[in-house]
Amino acid sequence: QVQLVESGGGLVQPGGSLTLSCAASVSIFSFLTMGWYRQAPGKQRELVASITKSGTTNYADSVKGRFTISRDSAKNTVYLQMNSLKPEDTAVYYCQGRRVAADYWGQGTQVTVSS
Repeated sequence: QVQLVESGGGLVQPGGSLTLSCAASVSIFSFLTMGWYRQAPGKQRELVASITKSGTTNYADSVKGRFTISRDSAKNTVYLQMNSLKPEDTAVYYCQGRRVAADYWGQGTQVTVSS
């Protein structure tokens, strides 16, 4: 059974940093891509960053230059390093693993950027 478990969320001041982790119960290379999405109150879920099996990364324009997605295959974990955080980054962040037949989601972790 595939499980994705996020951790690392919390409250941070504007300009601060957080690193989110997504631990998979299976090899992360069993997914075509793995990604981080976020959903703010009253808004649709949006893609923040993704990484393909081959290592190609993609970022939303709003986070380019501030966020970095990476992975550790030995730990079956994908990370999202978030720097220079802004209040508009406040959201629940979800990890996603995409296969041909299905998408898998974690339970989400709250990130709040506030002074």
